[in-house]
Amino acid sequence: MRMIGLCLLLLPLAQPALAEMQAPLPPKLHVEGSKLVYDSETGREDGEIEPEDSDALLAILRETPGITTLALNSAGGSIWAAEEMSRIVIDFDLDTVVEGECSSSCVTVFLGGKARSMARGSKIGLHSRWWAPEDVEGYYERNKEEEHWATPFEFGSWIYEDTQAEIYEALSFLVARGVDPAFAIEMHAPRDTMWYPSRSALQSAGVLRD
Repeated sequence: MRMIGLCLLLLPLAQPALAEMQAPLPPKLHVEGSKLVYDSETGREDGEIEPEDSDALLAILRETPGITTLALNSAGGSIWAAEEMSRIVIDFDLDTVVEGECSSSCVTVFLGGKARSMARGSKIGLHSRWWAPEDVEGYYERNKEEEHWATPFEFGSWIYEDTQAEIYEALSFLVARGVDPAFAIEMHAPRDTMWYPSRSALQSAGVLRD
């Protein structure tokens, strides 16, 4: 009886830990055996890659030994979040697979994979980077004092330099991940619509690889 009473007294203390262990995964992520699925599209009208997704990805990989593959279905979102997710994929030595669509910044996550494949019927979408005018204005207003931009023209000069550095880093990443340099350049060519290369083109360019 004393042991039962002690257990009953300790149960409330254990409940928070149990709740933490049994906390549901974020809606975009679920585990299927050794595969972790990241899906920002299914059941969401405005789903996209967001900064908090990288934290969720890292937490799940740390808490779930045995995951070897990250499956992706996403039309993109934050390039900075995607870069951090790609870094995590590389660090955990994961394979990646497209199951549905992987477009825009999702491709950065995909290229972090050691082996990279695409399920039949899926597609990879590429486009040049862009920055909406209202977002440019907002960034300027938020940062002009800290960055000491006395005029929008000084901000414009900074954009010119920063864009060159960003594209250089993006191209360097692509080549480092085994993408053919000529194809890497074509990935950043100015275009108004999404480009969906064929499976054979992606294989030849090293985007898909065993």
